[in-house]
Amino acid sequence: MYETIKYEVKNHVAWITLNRPDKLNAFIRQLNLEVAKAVKESSRDKDVRAVVITGEGRAFCSGQDLSEVDEEMDHGEVLRNNYGPMVKEIEACEKPVIAAVNGVAAGAGFSLALACDFRIVSEKASFVQAFVHVGLVPDSGNLYYLTNLVGYAKALELAVFGEKITADQAEKLGLVTKLIPIEGWQEETTAFAERIASMPTKAIGLMKRLLKGSHDVSFHEYLEKEAYAQRIAGQTQDHREGVTAFLEKRRPAFHGK
Repeated sequence: MYETIKYEVKNHVAWITLNRPDKLNAFIRQLNLEVAKAVKESSRDKDVRAVVITGEGRAFCSGQDLSEVDEEMDHGEVLRNNYGPMVKEIEACEKPVIAAVNGVAAGAGFSLALACDFRIVSEKASFVQAFVHVGLVPDSGNLYYLTNLVGYAKALELAVFGEKITADQAEKLGLVTKLIPIEGWQEETTAFAERIASMPTKAIGLMKRLLKGSHDVSFHEYLEKEAYAQRIAGQTQDHREGVTAFLEKRRPAFHGK
């Protein structure tokens, strides 16, 4: 089904692995579209309660494969046709999406990590705003997400200078959910993803919707959206299970319903 990624669902987690390790998982059009397709597939799969995007080999994603770039092409159309569909699917996914950044995330690879809800990062990973070095602007939603995470001044600084950001520096900037030692990478990544997958999935989806819609509405409009979301959450099986577990003084067993 897929040629440039690996896709596997295990213990309610969909694992999407960029699989061009000889090219440091650099993007070609097919990889963009297969990531978009896999995210959509995981969104529709009722068994999936969390999504992980990671890279095969020593890199997360090194950005655009320049061997596929023709300088006569319209770079805007490349974004509309290749990268736009991918980041839109991630943005639309109401399940938690985790970037497991195992190595370098450069250019659009950095953008891919930023588009996810959580970033768990290997100690050997790094981030690079590579766009300025080829006279381009950060794309694939990069500055939209980065500004929300670190603020205007720092986002502009990172974009203009394009310097390598180590895993430790990224953590200090607030880009990292969890920093993981190299020797415990797979075990801790799996444990984190499965922990998220064991939580009340619908409530998390509603939280994402509220957060993403909080910037362009008035406070009174937000309160109405909040009430609507709480009404939906209050009708879920997970809410009933959470209340019952609290009264019975036990750990809740959520099922994402």
